[in-house]
Amino acid sequence: MARIRVLVVDDHRVFAESLAAALAAEPDVDVAAAGSGPAALRCLDRGVAEGRRFDVLLVDADLGVAPAAPVSATTGPEDEPVVDGISLVAGVRKAQPAVRAVVLAERDDARRAALALQAGASGWVAKDCSLQRLLAVVRGVLRDETHLPPALLTGVLRELTAARKHRTESERLVESLTPREREVLRCMVAGLGRKAVAERLFLSPHTVRTHMQNVLGKLGVHSTLAAVALARRAGVGPAPLPELAGNVVERGGQPA
Repeated sequence: MARIRVLVVDDHRVFAESLAAALAAEPDVDVAAAGSGPAALRCLDRGVAEGRRFDVLLVDADLGVAPAAPVSATTGPEDEPVVDGISLVAGVRKAQPAVRAVVLAERDDARRAALALQAGASGWVAKDCSLQRLLAVVRGVLRDETHLPPALLTGVLRELTAARKHRTESERLVESLTPREREVLRCMVAGLGRKAVAERLFLSPHTVRTHMQNVLGKLGVHSTLAAVALARRAGVGPAPLPELAGNVVERGGQPA
């Protein structure tokens, strides 16, 4: 009988341990628990190193929102970085695509459920659902099924459609930029100011100012922050700056 390895990630100790114990009672399920995002990543890495990869990740939607007691010895130091549930899903799906992720939520939220699916989750399930329902979801996502509460379907589809439309509009606006303006935009996404952009692109500050004004005008925004947000929606990444390499931190698959 093929065994299913499940990792429960929740910073509420009683819930995590109760759920892990209930799942472990199944004859074909092996379970571990972690009390934070970093602890979960350590568990996943250890599983790979030992040749015992996890199959399914059950993640608290509100992971890291409020401090709670550690779940087990896998929980790291108190000063470890906070990783929220959806960011954890995105990071795990990028690093280990074979792992299926299911988000456990205390309340229905179409917007957050849509964000979870966009991050790579295969399901959004109520925390108070029956064990039988949760097991059906766990087995289902391993067959590449996507599971959502029926009451959320319409709202999630609406959110995904709106996000797709917003991204398409952002991409169209970015495509209206000249190659040089796109270079400037990528430098803006990297967090560079006018002087730094000028040094990077070997341009005068005055020329860079003109390019930045043109970028804002063509994108239809009034600030650098708004331009960067639109660029990210369009999939524009930061310019590759060697001098920043030591300061870039990956969070949920996106440069911080």
